[in-house]
Amino acid sequence: MAKVASLAVMICIAAMVMAMFAAHVEAYVTCGTVATDLSPCLDYVRMGGAIPVMCCNGIRSLFSAASSTQDRQTVCNCLKSAAGAINGVNLNLAAALPAKCGVNIPYKISPSIDCSKVQ
Repeated sequence: MAKVASLAVMICIAAMVMAMFAAHVEAYVTCGTVATDLSPCLDYVRMGGAIPVMCCNGIRSLFSAASSTQDRQTVCNCLKSAAGAINGVNLNLAAALPAKCGVNIPYKISPSIDCSKVQ
């Protein structure tokens, strides 16, 4: 009985380790993450004015979270989709926003960006 219990514990531990490893291989950032982090920016990219502090905080948070090429490409694709789908977005304001928040991204936010080239 003790051997069966020990074997069950070992299998559970092995499964947890494999699940943790798999989580590190998959992308961390999703379009949901992008939407949550950047939602405070929506009024600004539509109407201009003062950039909300929470907007810049979201940009910095997203920039920190996108630590792999896959994550950065995911963010790019989400921004590309949003730039083309959200009515009233001023693309010039959107493109300039990261720099105004002190974050340097290697591409311009645009509906025509080729996100497969983002490293």
